[in-house]
Amino acid sequence: MRAEIERLVEEIKQSVGLLRRHLDVEKSTARLAELNKLAEDPNLWNDPQKAQKLMQERTSLEDSLSGIGKVEQELEDDIGMIELGEAEGDAGVVAEAESALKALKKEVARRELEALLSGEADSFDSYLEVHAGAGGTESQDWAQMLLRMYTRWAETHGFKVEVMEESDGEEAGIKSATIQVSGRNAYGWLKTEAGVHRLVRISPFDSNARRHTSFSSVAVFPVIDDSIKIDIKESDVRTDTMRSGGAGGQHVNKTESAVRLTHIPTGVAVVCQAGRSQHKNRAQAWDMLRARLYQMELKRREEKAAADQAAKTDIGWGHQIRSYVLQPYQMVKDLRTGVQTSDTSGVLNGELDDFMAATLAQRAFGTATGEIEDVD
Repeated sequence: MRAEIERLVEEIKQSVGLLRRHLDVEKSTARLAELNKLAEDPNLWNDPQKAQKLMQERTSLEDSLSGIGKVEQELEDDIGMIELGEAEGDAGVVAEAESALKALKKEVARRELEALLSGEADSFDSYLEVHAGAGGTESQDWAQMLLRMYTRWAETHGFKVEVMEESDGEEAGIKSATIQVSGRNAYGWLKTEAGVHRLVRISPFDSNARRHTSFSSVAVFPVIDDSIKIDIKESDVRTDTMRSGGAGGQHVNKTESAVRLTHIPTGVAVVCQAGRSQHKNRAQAWDMLRARLYQMELKRREEKAAADQAAKTDIGWGHQIRSYVLQPYQMVKDLRTGVQTSDTSGVLNGELDDFMAATLAQRAFGTATGEIEDVD
């Protein structure tokens, strides 16, 4: 094999070795066998909360163990294809197998980062909020583009997406929206996206075709279960009801079923209009409020809490975490890690893994990048 391919194979083998050690395959295999036996107990679901946690742990272990096995098998297959192609002088087969190795390296790198998602709430489902900044229609349209971007990212990764609240803009776009993203490590991945996002483009709403800069903010907080106790005094919460928003049509409830809860001591507010009844929306809103306050507590414990919170104080200049420039050139640049790409269409269609991975690695390893210059 060529030296480049041998180096690639060796890097993958080293990464797999790190994954095996991090997971402690022997111990995890024994634990999975134990969980499978417990799952067969007919009395398991007498305690739904305990059963749910057990099944989540089992699914997580199954995914991790089968993932390592799959990578090892694919590596063996690719090496075999390269050796066969070289023996028969078939450059096409060798090139195809080399491309497969490069894709496998990316998959292993992703799994290495997922192994670092060991924070208290990283494995939880996630709420994601998008809020338009100042600027009216421009920012509201940008907020809708961001909402679509995250929805596409989630769906591409097999996550379930549910719209909890959506407030339409006056002419186009949205003022705000909240979605729930359900899937393994949803919060661990999405927490890297919290902050202000800046867009530069020729405005489709400007008859003079001038460049406009728009800002929207993204907030992310984990969906918590009953095992997390967050005590909130009802006297500290103001409840408001309103008609559900959305795009209209037969699926929008015309009664005052939407519920907004405002936690007076912190100013935190949540809105839910996903259900058709006020009772259901109120219960969901309380879950969302507990999750928001829990996320705030997590932030206080993190070393980077001050910096993260500062990034969200204003939806405008000097606070953005990422810039998306569509005119006069194409560029998306993350101002925390320096990662950038000219594939703006791919990013806006949900190809965010490189940005998320870099931010996770920076947080995990404390990689210092210095001050990163924004794009015009």
